Amino acid sequence: MKRPEPDSPAAQRRAQAAAAWLVRRDRGLTAAEQDEFLDWLAADPRHGEWLAVHRQTVGDFSALAHWRPEHSTEPNPDLLAPPRRKIHWFAPALLAAAAAIAIAVVSWRATPTASEFPPVAVDDLKRRILEDGSSIELNLGAVVTTDFSARVRRATLVRGEALFTVAKDPARPFLVRAGGVDVRAVGTAFSVRLDTTNVEVLVTEGRVALARMETDTPANKNGQADPSAVLRPPSAEISAGHRATVSLTTAAPPQVVPVSPQAVAQHLNWQPQLLDFSSAPLAAAVAEFNRRNRVQFILADAELAALPIVASIRSDNVEGFAKFLAAAPGVEVERRSSTEIVVHRRR
Repeated sequence: MKRPEPDSPAAQRRAQAAAAWLVRRDRGLTAAEQDEFLDWLAADPRHGEWLAVHRQTVGDFSALAHWRPEHSTEPNPDLLAPPRRKIHWFAPALLAAAAAIAIAVVSWRATPTASEFPPVAVDDLKRRILEDGSSIELNLGAVVTTDFSARVRRATLVRGEALFTVAKDPARPFLVRAGGVDVRAVGTAFSVRLDTTNVEVLVTEGRVALARMETDTPANKNGQADPSAVLRPPSAEISAGHRATVSLTTAAPPQVVPVSPQAVAQHLNWQPQLLDFSSAPLAAAVAEFNRRNRVQFILADAELAALPIVASIRSDNVEGFAKFLAAAPGVEVERRSSTEIVVHRRR
């Protein structure tokens, strides 16, 4: 990819800033960081161009993430095959930044290319980036629909639990509807869980307002419900570090309680995390993946249990872990069904 601009101290600063943002986005942005990132992109068109350059550089390096010296003394020759397209070499400062990104790539972002492993089931945990820069992380089995207009950003939690990180836009509030309860935010982060009797809202950043949905919502000139009139005056405001429980079976006011940072971390333990295995036995790594995912790995040969594993990989990247194991010497991986992956010795 062509350089966005000639080399200069200012260009190097922009390149390094783009590299830093790429790494920060890889581990996930908070609502405040998302706003800062969007402002940075809008400040100069070269920022986005440098970001694209670094993405391509990451792609060039990513093949090497398949090989680790602990697993074999020689890398797979295909990993070091000459590239099919020209690689641009940049200034030393940019190379240093690219090297830092290459290290982050070992975390195996969950955007694999087509492979022999079919995609996992659609109700597995997933992360969605919305058109406004907000993000939704869905717990297993959760379903969320969205409907954005010029006046309001609306998401409906049909079932399950989701974590919302909202990009700030005072002109368009972000509304999450769950079981007849509306959660209103501008720029914040919170989780919503819906079950048969309650809606639970946990705020991790900023503030949200809760209200029950109107039964007789005023219609607009097109005869449809006016989204700006759906909320009554807030029946409760929830700040960061608090959890609200709203009953769906009674008219009782929301029950709001403070939540410790430890309890918040435990509540959101279902979120994807970077798992770092340093010479861990394969049985332990498999157990950790199986605990966090619907798709289960099965060790068909007991002697594989003690095989040392050295890897850094996202907890939701099932296919990446399967491909990693398939590249290990003497190991074969077989997809038995949509929910089972068998690991056995190569025959």
